[in-house]
Amino acid sequence: MNSDHLSMTFAALADPTRRGMLERLASGQATVSELAESYEMSLAAVSKHLKVLEKAGLISRTKEAQWRRCRFEGAPLRDASAWVKKYTAFWEIQLSQLDDYIKKSGGKNND
Repeated sequence: MNSDHLSMTFAALADPTRRGMLERLASGQATVSELAESYEMSLAAVSKHLKVLEKAGLISRTKEAQWRRCRFEGAPLRDASAWVKKYTAFWEIQLSQLDDYIKKSGGKNND
């Protein structure tokens, strides 16, 4: 995944409203109106959030008659998770080394 896509994913996830919409969509498809029920905002504002999620590839939308159905797309989250995992391993090693150091020094403060 190139860094632009990763940046778009993290930018989309930075907003709590969009994260909430993704949580809802993870349990099944919903129309824009159904998503809007959970938020005190206009349909236009909900639509703007959905456009950000769609641009990041986190959702897809289909049109059925007059309804727009939204569906969760997990691939960008998998890629973001893989990126975070690289740094999780780094910090696990660092914390393990710190733990070893503390055990070797007897856990005493050497001031």
